[in-house]
Amino acid sequence: MDTSIVGVGVSITERFRTVVDEKLARVENLAPRAESLDVKVTQSAHHRGRVEEAKVELTVTGKGKLARAESRAEDKFQALEIALDKLTNQLRRAKDKRVTERQRPHGARHAKGSGSSLQGIDITPVDAETLEAVATGTVPVAHDEGEEAYSPVVIRTKTFEPEWMTVSDAVDRMELVGHDFFLFIDAQTDRPSVVYRRRGWDYGVIELETEAPPERQLAG
Repeated sequence: MDTSIVGVGVSITERFRTVVDEKLARVENLAPRAESLDVKVTQSAHHRGRVEEAKVELTVTGKGKLARAESRAEDKFQALEIALDKLTNQLRRAKDKRVTERQRPHGARHAKGSGSSLQGIDITPVDAETLEAVATGTVPVAHDEGEEAYSPVVIRTKTFEPEWMTVSDAVDRMELVGHDFFLFIDAQTDRPSVVYRRRGWDYGVIELETEAPPERQLAG
């Protein structure tokens, strides 16, 4: 696995590089197919410069999958250890889920158009009213007449290339990035979909009734 270490406001010592190399085996054991580990160390000062704080960000990449974790501490070695614990916990959860998925009966796997894309997967389908609200974008907004609508909420927008995958793969990707939801296109139905985390280890899925254009058209 390739390792990249960069420092922002702090120099990277040989001792720190050695510690990273020594701990790399923890990541390789849980993600043997990972291609690279990026380590970013940022040093900043607070309280008029009297107290310094180190932030360590870890990013694992490999074949499109991504796992990320970060931590802050007064010492960069301590921040590295905490961030590494978070990262390995994410990778371990994703690995355990893949093992559980492989142990499912073959009947749980489905063919496109079979109408049983959720069979054998621990997912609760969303109700029809929520689907309708998502599909139409209906959001009730109340404001006084004659007054311009105002919202103190700052909305950040991100644009991604569409990815076709199964619901199970989308859940794996969501666990790897440590998010509560993941947007994708269901390879079984060609529908734009979102998987999201419910209480415990339960997951939910939202699908739009429309179909996404084929990959070959997007590539063109």
